[in-house]
Amino acid sequence: QVKLVESGGGRAQPGGSLTLSCAASGFTFSAHGMNWYRRPPGKTRTLIAHINSAGTSTTYDESVKGRFTISRDNTKYIVSLQMNNLKPEDTAVYYCNIHRGPDYWGQGIQVVVSS
Repeated sequence: QVKLVESGGGRAQPGGSLTLSCAASGFTFSAHGMNWYRRPPGKTRTLIAHINSAGTSTTYDESVKGRFTISRDNTKYIVSLQMNNLKPEDTAVYYCNIHRGPDYWGQGIQVVVSS
């Protein structure tokens, strides 16, 4: 049974930092790439970061490139997203997701960036 549990969200001021974590279980974590998505208010869910199964390659959407860093620990079954220099437009619900399935969406975690 696949399970993805996001944590670490909350509120931050512009220019601040937050770290999100996703605890994974129910599948062979080290055999799958992982993604972070987000859904801003009034918009659709969009892929913002990807990491391959070995953690040796990452890709980012232009909106977060240079500010966010995706990483993973295959011994602890955790994928993380370090978010620096936060902007108001980063306000969204953030989700982790298994690249190329199995298809599963957890509850997500709210991030609010405002003065």
